[in-house]
Amino acid sequence: MQGRPHRPIRIAVIGARQTSAHLAAAAEAIGREVARRGGVLLCGGMTGVMEAAARGATAAGGVVVGILPTDTAEEGNPYLTIPLPTGMGEARNVILVRSAEAIIAVGGAYGTLSEIGHALNLGVPVIGLETWHVSQEGVTEPDPVRRAKDALEAVEWAWAAAWERRR
Repeated sequence: MQGRPHRPIRIAVIGARQTSAHLAAAAEAIGREVARRGGVLLCGGMTGVMEAAARGATAAGGVVVGILPTDTAEEGNPYLTIPLPTGMGEARNVILVRSAEAIIAVGGAYGTLSEIGHALNLGVPVIGLETWHVSQEGVTEPDPVRRAKDALEAVEWAWAAAWERRR
């Protein structure tokens, strides 16, 4: 019996539909680096951080899968290789998180916070770049989101975490 063919690492980039130029540039750099390493970039497929990451990955010749909240593929950003319309709104966050081997959160609004929560609940490693801090009143455990100083460090840590999950 033959083993499975090698499957590329799947890294999700999550973040808000509206973002600053600074965070968009970081997301684009993350997308480029994921593609440069041969990974598949997953995202929510819309604007802002998602579009910037997709643009970076596409520019580097990578594959981008957009798990869209909308009913049609045409509503996704133009940099998606594979747009997957779910018609599920933000409920698609669970599909995105479950499909990833590691997640990089860049900035973000409440939808991003929801994705971080789902990821942590499912044991998917989360790397943060200027994103939410997760804590619970009365609990002394450290924030489970690993904080990266820049885009390259975020990808390095996510890549290592994804490989570790495969072991």
